[in-house]
Amino acid sequence: MNHVATYSKSAPTREEVDALIGPSILEFGTDWCGYCQRAQAAITQSLARLPQIRHLKIEDGQGRPLGRSFKVKLWPTLVFLRDGVEVARVVRPANPTVIDEAAAALA
Repeated sequence: MNHVATYSKSAPTREEVDALIGPSILEFGTDWCGYCQRAQAAITQSLARLPQIRHLKIEDGQGRPLGRSFKVKLWPTLVFLRDGVEVARVVRPANPTVIDEAAAALA
């Protein structure tokens, strides 16, 4: 699967996320967030090496229940899931190495 360019305004429900089969990465943030914009190069570089992993890029913010259910506080936050269960998390990645290390938990 390819890296998604923009954050989706529509999000799956927590129940749908919990039911996902296989490895997935949820990326929470917004298109206007400076931290999110700066992290995109590292995220894109790392995810290019993981084409088999589902990547959901979800707009987060006040009143957005999915981000609240994962206790997201800072953007971007990447939540690594295996069969709907969180196995790793990266907050504000500065380089692709930290993303690669978290993705190793999906193996």
